[in-house]
Amino acid sequence: MYRQERIKPYGEQGDKSEQVERMFDSIATHYDALNHWMSFDIDKSWRKKAISQLLPYQPKSILDIATGTGDFAIQTAKTLHPERLIAADISEGMMEIGRGKVAKAGLSQIISFAKEDCMSLTFEDETFDAVTAAFGIRNFADLDQGLREMYRVLKKGGHLSIVELTHPVKWPMKPLFRLYSRNILPTYGKLVSKDMRAYSYLSATIEAFPQGETMTTILRKAGFDEATFHRMTFGICTRYFATKPTT
Repeated sequence: MYRQERIKPYGEQGDKSEQVERMFDSIATHYDALNHWMSFDIDKSWRKKAISQLLPYQPKSILDIATGTGDFAIQTAKTLHPERLIAADISEGMMEIGRGKVAKAGLSQIISFAKEDCMSLTFEDETFDAVTAAFGIRNFADLDQGLREMYRVLKKGGHLSIVELTHPVKWPMKPLFRLYSRNILPTYGKLVSKDMRAYSYLSATIEAFPQGETMTTILRKAGFDEATFHRMTFGICTRYFATKPTT
């Protein structure tokens, strides 16, 4: 079990997936504003770079895991122009906001939402040309199982693009980020969303989540090939890219 899997939003008792669902339902109306604020609005460029990794392959069917309010799904659809994109999440509250944003963007014919537990996806084997995930896999109750499911629904030769918040590994950003994530972020989150535990949890998972070479090793363990990573903005965020073997 990885360290972040032991961290739960509301304490030790209860299933982590259920707690994560409840947490995101509770902060859904404030999530976008807080997400942009806590990244100083750089999260948009992080998503753009992650999506650009898929440009050479022009995937026609895409699954966006842990889609939240759909920002990554919308940006992906606008950039890659797939025939269909399924935006999946465990939180109905987050997806309800996402549906409104998709309709406003005129993308309802391409993007559809599905309530899914990433530990047991309902899609058939080898359904999608690409699978994406932005700022969500560190909330998995079982990272290995979640990645195996993403691998399973991906077609042979298909690609996985992940962007995830990470903790910087070099001075001076490492202590500065720790101060920010442990003190400033939870306090601001409490003021805006009234749920300090949610943002304390999110900060804790950033610090505990495996990253860099460790994460690429985990991706290869799940079956992926050509797993690579690239740190962005002094290591505050990392993007990962991997391929499902053709044989």
